[in-house]
Amino acid sequence: MKRRILSLATGMIGLVVGFSTHAYGADNIIFPMVRSSAVATAGCLATAKGRVTISPLGPVENMHVEVSGLPPNTGFDFFVIQLPDKPFGLSWYQGDIHTDSKGLGVGDFTGRFSLETFIVAPGTGPAPVVHTAPPFPDASSNPATNPVHTFHLGLWFDSTAAAATAGCPNTETPFNGDHTAGIQALSTRNFPALSGPLNKIP
Repeated sequence: MKRRILSLATGMIGLVVGFSTHAYGADNIIFPMVRSSAVATAGCLATAKGRVTISPLGPVENMHVEVSGLPPNTGFDFFVIQLPDKPFGLSWYQGDIHTDSKGLGVGDFTGRFSLETFIVAPGTGPAPVVHTAPPFPDASSNPATNPVHTFHLGLWFDSTAAAATAGCPNTETPFNGDHTAGIQALSTRNFPALSGPLNKIP
């Protein structure tokens, strides 16, 4: 009987390991996110942290983001960015992450998250103006730029009110869909400014 139970347990472990290998392949890259300079300076979000898993999907990657230690039931906005701290540089809005009642949140984003992640504008041209309210109205044209790689990640409060409720500064920033976000909560400033974590992914 003991042998049968041991054999069954071994088989179950094999199934779990097999599933894990299939779902999270050996080629995955995992790295942490830390409290942003803004919240560290302000002394808020003392236990906030994040973990990012990049999984190859052929011509693209899946970015799985897990965050914890954040205010419960709160909205945040996730970006791929050029620099981890101000002035942040060129930034690309990925989507939203909402925390649960325990301050935990998860987001999954699919795109090009690797050494090839970049923004380019060969010339200046007209741009759609959707938001006109100050202090961050939409630009009516783009600046021309050679390719600029964006290897860092950042997470912002979706509103100044949410940041203030968490005991953080209520500074307004353009980092949400309406350009009315709060301050940055997490970032990859634990990596060098010119060598963010996406730079490590071939």
